[in-house]
Amino acid sequence: MTSSIAKRVFLFLQGPPGPFYWLLACRMRELGHVVHRINLSGGDKLDWPEAATDFRGKFGEWSSFFDHFVLDRGITDVLLFGDCRPYHVSAHRLAKSRGLRIHVMEEGYIRPHWMTLEPDGVNGNSTLPREADWFVQQARLSAPIAPVRPITASFKRRMKDSLHYYYRTVVGRVTFPFYRSHRPGSLILEGVGWLLRLSTKSLREKRAAQVLHGMENEQFFVFPLQLSSDYQIRTHSAFSDMASAAAYVIESFAFHAPRHTHLVLKAHPLDASFFNWSRFVQKTARRFRVSERVHFIDGGDLEQISDDSLGMVCVNSTSATLALEVGTPVCALGDAIYDMEGITHQGHIDTFWRAPTPPDQSVYNAFCRVLRDRCLVHGGIASESAVSLLVDSVMERLVSPQHNVVAPPALKIVAR
Repeated sequence: MTSSIAKRVFLFLQGPPGPFYWLLACRMRELGHVVHRINLSGGDKLDWPEAATDFRGKFGEWSSFFDHFVLDRGITDVLLFGDCRPYHVSAHRLAKSRGLRIHVMEEGYIRPHWMTLEPDGVNGNSTLPREADWFVQQARLSAPIAPVRPITASFKRRMKDSLHYYYRTVVGRVTFPFYRSHRPGSLILEGVGWLLRLSTKSLREKRAAQVLHGMENEQFFVFPLQLSSDYQIRTHSAFSDMASAAAYVIESFAFHAPRHTHLVLKAHPLDASFFNWSRFVQKTARRFRVSERVHFIDGGDLEQISDDSLGMVCVNSTSATLALEVGTPVCALGDAIYDMEGITHQGHIDTFWRAPTPPDQSVYNAFCRVLRDRCLVHGGIASESAVSLLVDSVMERLVSPQHNVVAPPALKIVAR
């Protein structure tokens, strides 16, 4: 089988915390492909337990370093996780100018059994159209979607991988003195926050259950919060952070929602910050005189909450797919890949509260079918079995014979 596959030269940049990228590279080598890795931090070095190239220079030196690296090694493909990190933005543009294949990974557009793998860009940088008719037409050309095996996920596993990665990033500044993480704030405080969330999980779930139980006979909308550090907020939305988005949504709800309806803001399950969301929501709700109708929870099953709600407001969270899957109307405030006529409410949020537009399930099903066929890979990063599935899926997408019919591109040699 390997003889039918054109040999390629992959460059791995930063991936998600944990062993996924390294295990993927090992499988690629088994097929005869060449794999290189550039470590930018101590965390990268931890997750790649073999020889690699360490970049220890200043960020201003990165562009020239990267360009020389891909030329000297004959790189044909660049693989990275997240296309908005400063190092990745620079590498992406240079790789594109050289005619290299660029493969961008991210959290899955559809949760929870998928990750995203797309050429050139993801989320707001995706090259997919935002036209319902296109997805309907393309869905007719896509293969039928077979049932997928559910993946397992462990918050403890995700926390462990992240804590180890960011701890080694902090202590590794002796080796990588100029590296600065793409994540704002203190990595040490974030690690403490992860431990605090783990120790208070049962209490937070109990409080969330009490709030939801008290609303069993109420009609409500749900607003799942995202991370302020997420580039979905920082780059692909009009908001400076999640607090400003929450204030915007609460104000709109106060002035335009029917008086008998409620609004539930749900914390992001991976929010390890020390921002007091409960106090912020209460204070903002009091300011707009809707404190008895606005609630904050840090727990609960978002899938069930979405099903029970009148509608979901989000910035551009993939949590929206949980609502769309069960026909719950969604209003997206940011640049979301699913925000298009036939799927989401196309009016202003002020009109959503009284007349939310439900998704056309035929359009949404076509959308999901195209995504699964072209830019989703089965698996995850929060358990050993999920990582194993993900490695298999990415290998199938990137280097199987049916996906490898085009010869590796020649590097564009530009006179210096």
